[in-house]
Amino acid sequence: MFDLVADAEKYPQFLPMCESLRVRSRTEKENGVAVVVASMTVAYKIIRESFTTRVTLDRPSLKVLVEYLDGPFKRLQNRWSFRPAGEYACDVEFFIDYEFRNRALSLLMGALFDTVFRKYADAFERRADQIYGRKTA
Repeated sequence: MFDLVADAEKYPQFLPMCESLRVRSRTEKENGVAVVVASMTVAYKIIRESFTTRVTLDRPSLKVLVEYLDGPFKRLQNRWSFRPAGEYACDVEFFIDYEFRNRALSLLMGALFDTVFRKYADAFERRADQIYGRKTA
């Protein structure tokens, strides 16, 4: 699951509202950590917004930290944590905190984003089933 989340370039193929994602830079550290700067465009009907984040992929700790750099948010942070739960399973913890910079955009998109973020977990599970197949321990 860590690899699936780390492969952000594929997000437009399966995440709701993710129109595009472009990796701007990728730096590999010696300790198995990679830092990626990426821009994502989300779209819904006539609304289209892009934002840029710095993503720290910490493979040894099985954690992903996303820090906001630029876009329509006042703040945006999310993190993933993965814990093995058997040979073919893991527990995934996902946290997100955000606030739009513009009050009108917040009123328009806030409830929609809440719904979409809840659907992200389902989208990642479906993607894992497509990539890895459903297995039982």
